[in-house]
Amino acid sequence: MKIKKKDQVRVMVGKDRGKEGAVTKVWPKQGKVAIDGVNAYKRHLRPRGEGQKGQITTLYRGLDVSKIALICPKCKQPTRVGYKLGGEKSTRICRKCESEI
Repeated sequence: MKIKKKDQVRVMVGKDRGKEGAVTKVWPKQGKVAIDGVNAYKRHLRPRGEGQKGQITTLYRGLDVSKIALICPKCKQPTRVGYKLGGEKSTRICRKCESEI
């Protein structure tokens, strides 16, 4: 997967189109990522004991990787991710400005 934790991304399609945020969790097998503040839903919780109140919490669901674009730290634009093979390690590069990510 080309997107990693703590990457800055922008949502390209859906109800949260245009929102930006950092990736908080990655599920590579499902091809999904969780972004803080994006794809939120409310969960109603029952009281768990005597004297406790029920509550409504906000949770964030995973978003498909095909619906987001990585924001290049140098040119500050949403871009695709490429790889530069060299030596023992490959590095991720921006497809627009060819800088390392």
